[in-house]
Amino acid sequence: MNVELTRFRVKEGKSEQVDEWLKFLNENMKDVLITLEGEKMFVETIFREQLNGDEYLYWYSVQGEGGQEVEQSNHWIDKKHLEYWDKCIDETFRPVDLQTEVVMIPEKVRKSMI
Repeated sequence: MNVELTRFRVKEGKSEQVDEWLKFLNENMKDVLITLEGEKMFVETIFREQLNGDEYLYWYSVQGEGGQEVEQSNHWIDKKHLEYWDKCIDETFRPVDLQTEVVMIPEKVRKSMI
């Protein structure tokens, strides 16, 4: 099981596009959740932060081993998600993976994730 939290910087001037992106995901949650199964993604959460004049999105995820990469998906929701990614995420900024120190998942929940 992979537990990750990664920070990505938003391109300057793309805050409104990020608003649209996050609204799109929320409004299409039924289809979003369908795509998570193939990825073996148990939990995926996006956080947003303004820090020192820059905007960041953080992805927190709990994922099983051997899931499909989002880039391999043919589902329309993933294709649209990746379009937003390309428009909004600053590829010149090296993503920051925060260090996982403690994972607290009760055993009965963990067993259902395997």
